Amino acid sequence: MVVWQNRQLCDAKHAHHGPTSDGYQECRELWEENRLKEMAIEEMVELCRKCHRLAPFTNFNGNTFSAIARALLDGLQLSAQSAAFARSLAGHIVAGVASEEEVEAFRRFCEGLDGC
Repeated sequence: MVVWQNRQLCDAKHAHHGPTSDGYQECRELWEENRLKEMAIEEMVELCRKCHRLAPFTNFNGNTFSAIARALLDGLQLSAQSAAFARSLAGHIVAGVASEEEVEAFRRFCEGLDGC
């Protein structure tokens, strides 16, 4: 799914899609080790952030893992306003551009969800 997502993003922008020699294998191992685990939303977003930082693909690493985090959040059946809030914060966290306030807001948001 991760490779597919990256390929879709690259194809849409006519960019090269391919693995990097430095981060691909480490990212693949991290993803495979965790992908079937039940985890809290914050843990899932952190996994996507770590994978983005490993830069497994030649292009669109941040967009790839942000899209995955947002798609997983979409499965929570949140109100439109809550979903937009969560997707935006998660995307910023994954991309590594979230402020401390945004990270804290996301943490509080996650705490307010029952069973997530």
